Amino acid sequence: MRSRRWRLLPAASATVQVRNRGTIGGSVANNDPSACYPAAVLGLGGTVHTNKRDIAADDFFTGMFETALDEDEMITAVSFPKVAKAAYLKFPNPASRYAMVGVFVAAGGDGTRVAVTGAGSDGVFRHGGMESALDGDFSASALDGVAVDSSDLIGDIHAAPDYRAHLVREMAKRAVDAC
Repeated sequence: MRSRRWRLLPAASATVQVRNRGTIGGSVANNDPSACYPAAVLGLGGTVHTNKRDIAADDFFTGMFETALDEDEMITAVSFPKVAKAAYLKFPNPASRYAMVGVFVAAGGDGTRVAVTGAGSDGVFRHGGMESALDGDFSASALDGVAVDSSDLIGDIHAAPDYRAHLVREMAKRAVDAC
């Protein structure tokens, strides 16, 4: 975790609980809808390696608390392609510190990827509209006209879907600026 190449991954795991007890594989396998690691794996276009096969991040996360893992599979590693720049920013729940909304942005040889956690009704997801906008102009202002559909976002006592949509847009802009 101390590799200069992956300085961003420890930052995405900055909670005391994860740093002292959790693992990347455990968090990814659990696919908590507000966890930070799934956004990092999806945003970087990572590959989840199990004792039986390799699964691309785009195919791995299948729904809230659901993954492509079979009952007899265990995550043995997670690998990532090299990217030119990346950043992750979240708006944390004040009590749990989990992401009410977290956005991971990465730009590299395969284009731009934007992964969102904490907001989707099916868990972590990629935002294609933001990816397209940033492919054309990698700047926060490129996201000004991009819509975030609140109908697919969760609402709870902490934030309504419309507010989460606002947070997705704002955290994405801040993540781009942080790159």
